[in-house]
Amino acid sequence: MTGGAARLRVPVGEDAERWVTRAGCRRVLFVVHNVTSATRLLDVLPLFSGDLRVQMFATCTGSSPFLAGVPELLARAGLPVLPWEQARETPFDLAVSASYGGELAAIQGKLAVLSHGVGYNKRLATPDNTGQHRTTPVFGLSPDWLLSDGRPLADATVLSHPEQLERLRSSCPEVAPTAVLAGDPCYDRILDALPQRALYRRALGVGPGQRLVVVSSTWAPRSLFGKAAEPAADDLLPWLLSRLATELPADEYRTVAVLHPNIWYGHGPGQVRAWLDTARRAGLDAIPPLDGWRQALIAADCVLGDHSSVTYYAASIGIPVLLGAFPQQDLDPLSPVAALGRTAPRLVRRGSLRAQIDRAVASHNPGRYKELTEQTSSSPGESAALLRRLFYDLMDIPEPAAHPALLDPLPLPPYLPARRTAPVRVLTGGIGTDPAAVTVARYAVAGAEPDPSDESAAWVDCAHTLVDEETRDTGRLRIADIVVRYAAEDDPRLGPPAAWTAEALDRYPYCGLVAYVDGPDRCVVRTREGDLVRLSAAPGLDGRADLCDPAAYASALYAWLTSGRGLDRAVPGITVRTGEAAHAVTVEPLSPAGP
Repeated sequence: MTGGAARLRVPVGEDAERWVTRAGCRRVLFVVHNVTSATRLLDVLPLFSGDLRVQMFATCTGSSPFLAGVPELLARAGLPVLPWEQARETPFDLAVSASYGGELAAIQGKLAVLSHGVGYNKRLATPDNTGQHRTTPVFGLSPDWLLSDGRPLADATVLSHPEQLERLRSSCPEVAPTAVLAGDPCYDRILDALPQRALYRRALGVGPGQRLVVVSSTWAPRSLFGKAAEPAADDLLPWLLSRLATELPADEYRTVAVLHPNIWYGHGPGQVRAWLDTARRAGLDAIPPLDGWRQALIAADCVLGDHSSVTYYAASIGIPVLLGAFPQQDLDPLSPVAALGRTAPRLVRRGSLRAQIDRAVASHNPGRYKELTEQTSSSPGESAALLRRLFYDLMDIPEPAAHPALLDPLPLPPYLPARRTAPVRVLTGGIGTDPAAVTVARYAVAGAEPDPSDESAAWVDCAHTLVDEETRDTGRLRIADIVVRYAAEDDPRLGPPAAWTAEALDRYPYCGLVAYVDGPDRCVVRTREGDLVRLSAAPGLDGRADLCDPAAYASALYAWLTSGRGLDRAVPGITVRTGEAAHAVTVEPLSPAGP
């Protein structure tokens, strides 16, 4: 044991040659500082796949203040993990890092350093000899990070665009000869996955006529998610989270959050979920910090962001962006990210959040950020080949001839539809009988009283409240007009739907209708009069399910019945309108009464 961590004996270490199965392999070390840098290293790890001549390792320098989550990530990668002290003592043919910091100069072997974001943009405070903090010109382009005893720290300083090389020559000319233009593997994975946009939208439960809004934040007090310590500092986040629920109709907008790993692991996943709890119960889903954020960007209709690489990636693929925070003082004014801050529209508290989002989408010109897009990478689609060539040149062995250099494609995320366990205020109107139709607008109640922006609209005839049986606000169940339950049809704890609906009417004597949602496009409802009805959305032209929340269909039927129209007049089907989308819903009586 050294430094509290067990030293490896296999495949390196004392007497390792006695125990290894494949001897004589070239050694490649991935140097991890925190989860953020590790995700970039995971991007390039597949470049060594299939090569029987290479043995890969991982280590953590322990130098980052954000170390939580690193052990789990390394375990997931499945590579032998060396304690940092042993890694410094062990010779390697190649070491790859995606950040500066730690004793990188102590590594025995060729060192290549990549950026873990869109190039190098941010200024970062570092302590001077007195312990006070000063600001470096730019993290990753300053001599503070790039030199060791006056000499270049890395054998290869990997850049993604010549504009970074120009800034490097200006800030630290000694390191310019080590610079290698090799593109951006993260950006290339995004570009390669753009044709999968429709699949990613369905995975996130984005239904017809819905807009996907992604809230993106980097870390630190001046980020969108942050709050500076000064009493007078502005805090946009509480306003934003509340308005996402109260202004955006649930069936017309889908909202997800993409937060920097340093937020998740700096404050703790449990704390982040607690901060987001009200918004999450109102339908905002937080994308896990390691997987899915790139797919969410590709699927997005609008990104509410800040000075993060995520926001820049969104702009670079043509997604409209609104900047909720953008501290220019934290950025190199010559960087492309700073240029985005001078170009993109700003999110403000004045006026309607929905109006600002709609305006950003409607007025967006896909070519608006063309110049910035071109600065994301000088070799789009080529980073795998360029990086593998670099790595093997540093190891002084030929690249594998049997297969090309490839990155892993972005996986299809698991199905994640919006789920609102907060009470939902439902506005209905526009009821027509030839053909049968109802217009529905639903708003999650986040906080005290509902405040849907169109409650007084001319089309609204009446309103009711729908409550999920799994709500935390259980007192609302006693006064709900509709109670809904989401479960599989054959869930032995609850189903079949006919049984649960009968029991639910007994449990909640003041509700007028209960709904059992047992599929992405269908539900079973029972009225107070005892009618049991299956509501099913007609599939699209491609045969796929309509992903509108079936609880909206239950609200439409409830509005139909409470307007004095009989169930028989809704059979065999009804059109449910949500915003500009029209959902053809089959109305099928299952039994006249009873479970």
